[in-house]
Amino acid sequence: MFLRWLQAVLLLQGTVLVAVPAAILHFSTPSLRDVIAEPGSTRFVFALAMAVPGLILAAWTMSLFIRFGDGTAAPWDPPQKLVIRGPYRHVRNPMISGVLFLLIAESMFFDVSGLLVWTTVFFVGNSVYFPLVEEPGLR
Repeated sequence: MFLRWLQAVLLLQGTVLVAVPAAILHFSTPSLRDVIAEPGSTRFVFALAMAVPGLILAAWTMSLFIRFGDGTAAPWDPPQKLVIRGPYRHVRNPMISGVLFLLIAESMFFDVSGLLVWTTVFFVGNSVYFPLVEEPGLR
């Protein structure tokens, strides 16, 4: 089960939170020193305030999928049982909420507008994908 989870994290969250933002930063700024938030600055504090709950929420929801859903967040290895514990009792897709918090934190930490565009693309893409693809399968 750990290898299934690791594969999903590396491919999904790794792409969304690391690979795409790294490419955006690489092509949009000559030096990270010019765009990174200074420790203790307002931007740094707000980025941290978004990153911590985002990380907790993403980790918590992934662990619920593994422990109670017998699956991962990956479309190729979805949970076999409906998970209605923890934040899944209150939010339709708390894992995506956690990832959005982390993307917003990255956008604040690195003052690069392309990251905010990527966050918006990710949000809109998921807003279309889930109702059209995942939700019919849950019925």
